[in-house]
Amino acid sequence: MLSIGHIKINSRSPLVLAPMAGISDLPFRMINRLFGCELAFTEMINAGSLVRQNVTTLKNLFTTVDDSPLGVQLLGADPDVIRRAVDIVSGYAFDIIDFNAACPVNKIVSRGEGAGLLMEPLRLQKILKIIVENTDRPVTVKIRSGWDGSSVNASETALRAQDAGVKALIIHGRTRQQAYRGKVDYDVIRGVKESVQIPVIASGDALSPELIRKLFDETGCDGVAVARGALGNPWIFRETEELPRKGSAPLRPSVHEITQTMKKHLALNISFHGEERGVLRFRKFFGWYTRGMPVKMLKMRAFHSITGEDMQELIEEVEEDYVSKSRA
Repeated sequence: MLSIGHIKINSRSPLVLAPMAGISDLPFRMINRLFGCELAFTEMINAGSLVRQNVTTLKNLFTTVDDSPLGVQLLGADPDVIRRAVDIVSGYAFDIIDFNAACPVNKIVSRGEGAGLLMEPLRLQKILKIIVENTDRPVTVKIRSGWDGSSVNASETALRAQDAGVKALIIHGRTRQQAYRGKVDYDVIRGVKESVQIPVIASGDALSPELIRKLFDETGCDGVAVARGALGNPWIFRETEELPRKGSAPLRPSVHEITQTMKKHLALNISFHGEERGVLRFRKFFGWYTRGMPVKMLKMRAFHSITGEDMQELIEEVEEDYVSKSRA
């Protein structure tokens, strides 16, 4: 069981749906919850945009009673702005406040935010202490193994985070320089786990139940954060839970189950974002859900769809095409 403050995840293989920019909206979270996701996070929220009451940022905070437990992830580096942002999100129904010290994007690290804070662990510690002191919610932080191969300081950073009062730590086992390339360093994650008393959630290449199991086994982590592995694949939560019991990889969902899930996701998108934006956001998910299927022409048409009816018809054609080709 994974415990973050008073939040408890009862799964035998505790998984967390990680925040992804432009992805982790309410429809995406709810689809993943249908298949066993217990704890999810909003997409990364820029503290400055939140303080300025940016309309898009405020919409990213929207949730429902069924979207729980839920964490909100903040990004920033200015202590005063972060304090004000914490005051704002504390007025919402979030269960956890997470702080991002891991994002490797150039425009973010150039402002000293995200993974840029890995070069200043003392400054990061002070920011985390401000967050902890200004909320009654459990606080977590996401870090990386370090800035580059010559400055791997994850254990030091983790200890400072623990001293600041955070209740759990998420670590991506790559440096900022690696971004999402190269191998995940299991040894660094294991070193962090052995250094602290708070729960450690491993992140990096959690793309299948087998790779998730490897993260658990090789690092001793308390949980695993799933990001890219859940794109068009909410079944990863159910399959990971089943893997230890079945002893082998569970059967993949049928094409019918995939298309039914696609229809639900599309409907949630349209309900939440409106038809035009909902369909636009679903285009990429069409490609992810049909990954590996011989439906290239349908994918091309999906990326030009503008109405819910058009997209719905394409989803139905996915199943029809797959069945007809299987019989041929």
